[in-house]
Amino acid sequence: MAFTYHSRSQEAEALCAALGPQVVCAPMDLRQPESIQQALSGFLAEGGFDVVVHNAGIVDDAPLYFMTEEQWNSVLQVSLNSFYYINKAVLPHMLRQRWGRIISVVSLSGETGVQGQTNYAAAKAALTAASKSLAKEVAVKQVLVNAVSPGVIDTEMTAKLPMEELNRRIPLGRPGRPQEVASVVRFLASDEASYITGEVIRVNGGFYT
Repeated sequence: MAFTYHSRSQEAEALCAALGPQVVCAPMDLRQPESIQQALSGFLAEGGFDVVVHNAGIVDDAPLYFMTEEQWNSVLQVSLNSFYYINKAVLPHMLRQRWGRIISVVSLSGETGVQGQTNYAAAKAALTAASKSLAKEVAVKQVLVNAVSPGVIDTEMTAKLPMEELNRRIPLGRPGRPQEVASVVRFLASDEASYITGEVIRVNGGFYT
């Protein structure tokens, strides 16, 4: 099992150590195709992956008329371009064995749009469409591709949001927990989800349906 990360190496290594010796940490810069290839090469040489979870994403918010080209490109590279490079590398193994799971973590922003997040919303919306298209391409080989769309989740990414106001807009009255997203991902990776592909499962407390 591989766990990839870009920064905060000490925390990433500690997490991998806690998960056990079967988990290998691999640094990866999703903005650089060469970094992706280098990180994956050893694992692919040993046989490849059965399950891939795309959970990377960065925000670099600004109104579009103030947004720099670097802000636009970096967000799309991390969330969207990496989908192409990673899946192009891992799919041959899945197709040969006629079994695989590809799960992308998208976002409520990509479904509704969010002011000041045209880059992030565009990347996540495109990732949703890419997942649906890929699902149709590889279903004949029993490779299932789905997306999970979280709403407001209690993470560092949402720490600066006006939570009191948002909680009033969420029917369940609170932000989600990371474990609640992870449980859906785990289900989609299991044999229990063997007849689900091309779907987007929302985990947003009823915020958007």
